[in-house]
Amino acid sequence: MASKKLMDMMNRAIARELQVSIQYVWQHAQWVGVHGYAVHDELKKIGIVEMKHAEKIAERLFYLGGIPTTKPDPISVGTSLKEMLENDIKAEDEAIKMYKEIIPLAEKEGDLTTAHIFIEILMQEEEHQRTFTGLNKK
Repeated sequence: MASKKLMDMMNRAIARELQVSIQYVWQHAQWVGVHGYAVHDELKKIGIVEMKHAEKIAERLFYLGGIPTTKPDPISVGTSLKEMLENDIKAEDEAIKMYKEIIPLAEKEGDLTTAHIFIEILMQEEEHQRTFTGLNKK
């Protein structure tokens, strides 16, 4: 059985994944034209990946006896492409930090499956961070 602390952190991760999946898809819907073209498809693609992260974490949390949250963290869309990308980089930074806390906690509790799930998600979050950072330089 996972500790309350680990299950609370997993729920925070779900809220964050829900937040960014909505945030990125909403940003995708808002940007068209030359300046947003390169970002447009990436936002949609990454938003879908983030929703899959929420699903995977929720399934694991439920298996462990927890109740997954349905409430996303506050969404920060932004009003310009630059502001959107800065919000997205910040969101990915926060996820990376959080997941680097969850992994050793799960390992310490002997929950290698949860640790493995978050290791996989962490690698994808780092890739999202690189993508947004690269797009923000263009």
